[in-house]
Amino acid sequence: MSIDWAALGQVSGISLLVTVGFVGVFTLGILGTSRKPQQAEAGTDTAATASTASAPAGGAFGPARAGAYLCFALCAAVVAYGINLIVA
Repeated sequence: MSIDWAALGQVSGISLLVTVGFVGVFTLGILGTSRKPQQAEAGTDTAATASTASAPAGGAFGPARAGAYLCFALCAAVVAYGINLIVA
């Protein structure tokens, strides 16, 4: 029995890179969905707090949320491709 060490190293290296990339993309997705609007000043009164709390969900945070959903879609595609490789 002979082991092809070059092929084993290649598979291990690619697996490591894909795993680190997958975790990184998923982390960016979590970060994008966890962003919340920050108040302009730390010591604002209740009227200013009420106006920022009732702000719409979009605004400047829309692109961050869209990017997060794109990251999750990419993660789902990687998982589906992995399942496809296992089944085929």
